[in-house]
Order: sequence, then structure tokens, then C-alpha cells
Amino acid sequence: MINTEQQRSASGSSQSPRSPSSQPYLSVSVTDPVKLGNGVQAYISYRVITKTNFPEYQGPEKIVIRRYSDFVWLRDRLFEKYKGIFIPPLPEKSAVEKFRFSAEFIEMRRQGLDLFVNRIASHPELQQSEDLKTFLQADEETMERLRSQDTGYFKKKPADLMQIFKDVQSKVSDVVLGKEKPVEESNPEYEKLKHYIFELENHLAEAQKHAYRLVKRHRGDALGKAFSELGMKSEALSVKLQREAHQLLMNFEEPLKDYVRAVQSIKATIAERANAFRQQCELAETMKLKEINLDKLMLTRSDKVGEAEIEYKELKAESEDSTRRFETIVRLMNEEIVRFQEQKTLDMGIAFHNFSKGQARLASSIADAWRTLLPKLEACSSS
Repeated sequence: MINTEQQRSASGSSQSPRSPSSQPYLSVSVTDPVKLGNGVQAYISYRVITKTNFPEYQGPEKIVIRRYSDFVWLRDRLFEKYKGIFIPPLPEKSAVEKFRFSAEFIEMRRQGLDLFVNRIASHPELQQSEDLKTFLQADEETMERLRSQDTGYFKKKPADLMQIFKDVQSKVSDVVLGKEKPVEESNPEYEKLKHYIFELENHLAEAQKHAYRLVKRHRGDALGKAFSELGMKSEALSVKLQREAHQLLMNFEEPLKDYVRAVQSIKATIAERANAFRQQCELAETMKLKEINLDKLMLTRSDKVGEAEIEYKELKAESEDSTRRFETIVRLMNEEIVRFQEQKTLDMGIAFHNFSKGQARLASSIADAWRTLLPKLEACSSS
């Protein structure tokens, strides 16, 4: 993953505590991973250090202990409450038990969690979240109680919302026309957004696969072995190969994987937008039914007119609320996609710069090794 300090610098995220007091800052560091427990109950805890001059916080510095599930809690709370905002992705969990507590995986996750929480802390809307404030300041017992209360991650997980996106072609009855119609936006800007996100996902996934192959090739490079068989001491070169492979993983493959996960978060937000649009349409259809029914009752001077009018007014208010929610999601998404594209340009620039530097260092090391070997090969051929 891109070095955390580079990420913060590139994103213009939280300001340094050394900034002038007149400038608000909220800086978070995720440090000191420690393995606790044994067997299937084992987990990693992290020290989360917050430095801020926000008046609503308890003081200029706060240190708490958090585990991965606490970060999941924060992500899910924000997703539930901030519709239309792209919630930053969490680093992935290791599906392979033997890698779960490896030093490399733990460090990748630590950097990913640090990046996750600082993206939230630097976001103009999310940094005001009460849940973020709780996450950064509450004691461990409070966090454990909050996690247990939110078992199931509210009503639905972000991943579950992808099913909504797949179902947006579902149909509802068109009362007036007596036909069925797809409940999905036909807005050209919305179509453009969806196309951009799905194309970006494909490109990032392909780039990440190539990065994975590069890391694998560097780690399994047979060059050092070849030199050894020719009588060369290749330990130094082998160390350099392994070091560059690690740097390639952390500074190139991981940032690409991070953006693949970010796209998944955006797709979940698109699914929420589709769901809000569908709810708006369904309420509008129901209102038409209520309106038709009310007109009939008024024509027949039924004694149920008063009750029908109350139901219609209540439904109208609910429909107007639904429209406002949908319009808010659209507005926020339009702002978010601009922010995302700007950040992506910066982050990918850093990633490819680091990749180029690493490859140049590696090429130089290999060239030096061959220059050392060449005179001996020539001496062998001439003897």
C-alpha cells in the first residue's frame, strides 16, 4: 500500500498537530499491532492515537485500543447514516489462516486501517460524525457493547446492497397505463457514472493481477540461484530482490487492490441510489392509487372521504421525504465522484512513481551483478 505519510500528504488530509491553532486539524495514527488470544479466538489489537484541536473532542490527544471489528463497526455505521457518500474501504481480511498473523499481512492491514480512518477524518462530512468521535475516544468496554448491539451490521451490509443493484430492473405496476415498466433512472449522467465505475473496476482488477504476477516473479526469481550455481555469492542480490518484491507489494499492488475495494464501496452507494429511486417510484405509484380512490369516494360522497384524505396526505408527505432523500443522494454523489477522481489521480501517480523507482533500482542491481559475472564467464570461455 502507498506509504501512509505519502497518502496523507497527497490527499491533503488531516493537518499536523504542529499547525497553527487557528487551523482545525484531526490527525489519526493506527500503530503497534499486537496479537492477543489463542487459536480461533486470536486477534490483533491496534493503538489508535488521535491528535486534534476540534473543540468537541475530549482533549488534544487521545489513545485507545481497537481491533478490526471496531473498524468494521465504524464503516457500517457511516454507510448506514451517510447515504450518497463514498465510505472508504477497509483492508481485506486474510482468508488463509496461516497468513492471518504473518508480519507482512499484519503490517499491510495496519497501513490499510490507518489510511481508512484518516480518509474519514479528512472528509468534510464524515469527520463530523458522532460515530467517528465515539470510535476515536470511547473505552474498550463501550466499543464492545456497541459492537454487540449492532450484530448484523444494521439491517443490511454494504455487500448485500449489490443484490439491490442487480435487482434495479425489477418492475412495479404502472397503475395509470396498466403496464409494467423498469424502475431505473434514465438520466444520462447516471448512466455515464455507472459506465465509468464498471470500466474502472475492470481496468483496476486487470492492473492488480499484473502487479500480483510481478511480485510473485520477483519473489521466485531464479537469477540468484543461477549466480550461485556459477560460483557467485548471490546473497546480496537475493536480499535486494526480496526487498524490491516487498516494496512492489506495499507500494504498487496494495494501492491497486485498495482502489478495487474503493470501487466496490462506490457500487454499494450506487445500489443505495437505485434503491432510493425505486422507493420514490413505488410511493408515487401508490399515491396515484390513493388519489384515484379518493376521487371515487368524493364522487360518491362516501363517509370514508375524511379517512382517505388523511391517508393521502400522510402518503404525500412520505413521498416528498423520499424525493428529498433521493435528491440528496444524487447531489452528494456528484460531489463525491469529483473528489474520488482527483484523489485517484494523486494516489495512482504516487503508486506508479514508486513502481518506476523500484524497477529502476532492481534493474541497476541486476545489471551490476551481470557486470561482475561477465569477466569470469569470458575467462572460462577462453581457457
